Amino acid sequence: MVSSFTPTLFARPTTGLSLWSVVWLAACAAPGAEVEAPLGFDVPAAWSGNGHASAGPAAATPANGPSVLANWWQRFNDPLLTQLVNQALAAHTSVVGAQAALRQAQALRDVAAAALSPTLGVAASAQRNEAGSGESRTGGNTFSAGFNAAWLPDLSGGLRLALAAADATALASAATLGDVQVAVAGEVALAYITLRSGQVRIGLARANLANQLETLQITRWRQQAGLLTVLDTEQARAAAEQTRALLPPLQTSVRQAAHALAVLTGVSPGAAWNDYLNTELETQYRQALDPDFIDIYLQPLQPLQPAPAPAAPNGLALASRIPQASADAVLALPAQTLLQRPSVVAARHQLAAAHARLDQASVAGLPSAKLSGSLGLNAATLASLTSSAAVLRSVLASINLPLLDGGATRAQTRAQRAAWQQAHQVYKAAVLTTLQEVEDQLAALQGDRERLLRLAAAADAATQAAALARQRYDSGLADFQTVLETQRNRLTTQDGVATAQAAISATQVRLFRALGGGWVPGLPGGASVSPASAPSAQGTPASKPTDPS
Repeated sequence: MVSSFTPTLFARPTTGLSLWSVVWLAACAAPGAEVEAPLGFDVPAAWSGNGHASAGPAAATPANGPSVLANWWQRFNDPLLTQLVNQALAAHTSVVGAQAALRQAQALRDVAAAALSPTLGVAASAQRNEAGSGESRTGGNTFSAGFNAAWLPDLSGGLRLALAAADATALASAATLGDVQVAVAGEVALAYITLRSGQVRIGLARANLANQLETLQITRWRQQAGLLTVLDTEQARAAAEQTRALLPPLQTSVRQAAHALAVLTGVSPGAAWNDYLNTELETQYRQALDPDFIDIYLQPLQPLQPAPAPAAPNGLALASRIPQASADAVLALPAQTLLQRPSVVAARHQLAAAHARLDQASVAGLPSAKLSGSLGLNAATLASLTSSAAVLRSVLASINLPLLDGGATRAQTRAQRAAWQQAHQVYKAAVLTTLQEVEDQLAALQGDRERLLRLAAAADAATQAAALARQRYDSGLADFQTVLETQRNRLTTQDGVATAQAAISATQVRLFRALGGGWVPGLPGGASVSPASAPSAQGTPASKPTDPS
């Protein structure tokens, strides 16, 4: 049987102070409604230099802004990239660890909530008593069983404040999980772009090397015919070897990017993983590239025979094989969307948790009350517990009012106020950092695009110049030095186009990441997580308190 407590217990007088007066004091001490913490600066309504985008068809509002960024990696139209990102979001160690941290925070929140509820327990005991000695010794047994219950009325509001702090901490953990997911997706995309751009640059180097080796062979024939000198032959050989020397570092970069992708997706790097990537990439390349160029692009470099080699492809056309997304919708988002970035949301929830802990410390010196009771049976034998046992009942109401604690309560309040001020500065720094990152990436994106346009024009001119120089050389109208110079210039400008294209793609990834990567508070695991791997999380924004000092 469970003992029950009725409101009449609160009406009984207590020593020195009634419980009703304690309730009144606690109501006066309870924290008021929280309002938004001032940042000390204005968040711009639009990104600098982006006024032209706000009126376009892709313009977005703060309400639908995060959804525009959701699953941003699919904007690159690369099935393998999407597959790798989804696998990393499900298997990366930091994501799994953040999911465990979220479960821990949610469990601690449930612990704080349980403190507001009554407790009930079952107790049983057996006791043997003896007195005297020898023949005068007497003794007896006592058996008891029953229930005990206790409840801590939250008169000061401290338990509710502890629950509020635990709620905010759990929300911050959910936002931190989103931040980890955004970071992992960005790292996968950057590694993949590095791999793809490295392979494009290898293809360009091999194609240009094929032309240089053909030129070298023709030079040798003309030297044998007495039309050229050994100097011309050695210069042609030097140019070919310089191009060949570009391949090992590029191949190393590709292999290292493949290793990074393996670790990000939770797979051990090695031959099996490399074979898998090579198979998937070859499938894509054979669908996208010119069949006449596929062997030079994918297969290991082989010594070429003195036969016509395929012409080097246009640098801009080949560089377009590097995944690239359209950022128009992102550019149209107003700056307020940055408040949906998970790192900013996590800092805001941590600020709310710090405020709740400060309020909890401020009410720690108020009176506290405890209600407890028990109901049980007592008998001399086990059998009589169910028949003739005595019924024992007890109800206790107690109140505790701290008087002297050596200043510990005030010191704890000062410590929590300082912790709140630190959390506020962390939140402010998170907003400022996000503003800087987005503005930096927008500026970088604009510069990279302008650079690509100039390099593309230079590569087109260099390709035509190399072809004209070769024709004039074959006709005897140009010297051999002109041929070598135009070939080197063509390789340099085409490689520059590929590098600039990769820089644009990488900047787009960083821009998506700076804007929050599509994570939406309130959705399970955030919008950046595939449903199969999304953990359970609650991510609604919390209010931000003012400085209570």
